[in-house]
Amino acid sequence: MGENVKKVPDGMHTLTPHFVCAGAAEAIEFYKRAFGAVEIMRMPGPDGKLMHASMRIGDSMLMLVDEMPQWGALGPKARNGTSVTIHVAVPNANEVFAQAVAAGATVKMPLADMFWGDRYGVVVDPFGHEWSIATRIRDMTPDEIMAAGREAMQKGCAEAQNSG
Repeated sequence: MGENVKKVPDGMHTLTPHFVCAGAAEAIEFYKRAFGAVEIMRMPGPDGKLMHASMRIGDSMLMLVDEMPQWGALGPKARNGTSVTIHVAVPNANEVFAQAVAAGATVKMPLADMFWGDRYGVVVDPFGHEWSIATRIRDMTPDEIMAAGREAMQKGCAEAQNSG
């Protein structure tokens, strides 16, 4: 390792999602339409599948690769779903949510004003990855969020009892 080599390259953050997609080239085009992604690079393998690709969404990088079952690289659909949600903080959740749906994402959780101070909703992209989209609409302290969460839970429990 050279002493002058940047240990964390410019444009990278400490955490960077690395997706496996059935159809990574199609995923790149979807992310461009849905989230305004800017493609940085792609490296196709001899069979045409993408061995690596990277793009930027906002100020963050996203890396992806095609499914390669022989290496255990399977996307969410091949695994019957995902246990990870990528959170996207944006200035206008309504706009980005609508843009993602228009590009082909499906709504998992409609946008709503949430007790923790965000306008928030969740979509699933055509490749099975979940994206939460949020805009801060009210600054709150951790104590205020906890109190609002308890109140929301109590209200939800009361509504469930009244509907049954």
